[in-house]
Amino acid sequence: MDFLIFVIIAFIALFIITYRSKKGDSLYKYVNAKLEVVYEKIAPYSYKEMRKKVRDLKADYTPRQYITQVVIFAGVAGGISYLYFYSIIWSIIYALIAVAVIPYLAYLRYKRVYSEFIFEQIQVYATNTIMEYQTTKSFVKAIEGVAASGVLEDPVLSDVKKMVEMAYENGQIDDSIEYMNIKYPYYIVKNMHQLFLQVTKEGAHDITDSLDNMSLDIDTLVEGVYRDRMDRQDFHKRFLMYGIMLYLLVAVIQLLLGVDSYVKMLDLWYVQLTLHAILLFNSGFLLNGEKYYNENVGAE
Repeated sequence: MDFLIFVIIAFIALFIITYRSKKGDSLYKYVNAKLEVVYEKIAPYSYKEMRKKVRDLKADYTPRQYITQVVIFAGVAGGISYLYFYSIIWSIIYALIAVAVIPYLAYLRYKRVYSEFIFEQIQVYATNTIMEYQTTKSFVKAIEGVAASGVLEDPVLSDVKKMVEMAYENGQIDDSIEYMNIKYPYYIVKNMHQLFLQVTKEGAHDITDSLDNMSLDIDTLVEGVYRDRMDRQDFHKRFLMYGIMLYLLVAVIQLLLGVDSYVKMLDLWYVQLTLHAILLFNSGFLLNGEKYYNENVGAE
């Protein structure tokens, strides 16, 4: 009987792994297809820089929200682990582990918010540079006007000002453009800079049509990014729902076998080991999903 119970649990574990792989793959393929069109990874930022900017944007959680998150994580982790092991000790251990993960989730959230902010700033920089150039007919004057217009915020504002300084110091725009392209490797930035660099090198000529087309491309890109952001949010909700559902598959076992039989089964070390493996696998999968959801944003 004990061996039969173990086989059933092992089958459930295999089902979870297979289901997560197939379902996860289909969801990730959907998100990947979207992200490949509108996103490109950007350079990592320091935790201190991200946290400060998120707080400046008033997008950080309040102490009350953090406390609520701690209570929810501890409660859910403790409840699920108790359902698995009927042990207060294991419930406390898993509750503490869940709470310990919260700072890492906060870090991932900072990266997402900061990346989205940077992308919005880059879009503003590109759009306004094109508008300024159509008036000034000078790339340096254009970015100088954007820096003075008040539409940008740090760190992008400081980098644009540095571009202006480098252009005046060197007497050419090559180093300025290279600096900005490395700092913000978005293709809308590289394409715009390449156009202005070509005009500067070859001499002034009418590029009104090219700038108009570039503005339309930026508008299309921004629309795609925001649509993709909503799609990713919908994916995230469904992803979490699947995770909770698979955690609760152990309840199905208990309904089939009866709680008393299930509790007796917990005396077997290999059964407990299998249950721990199921919990850790699901938790790791959810954590990787959170990492993916928060990291692959804010770029083209």
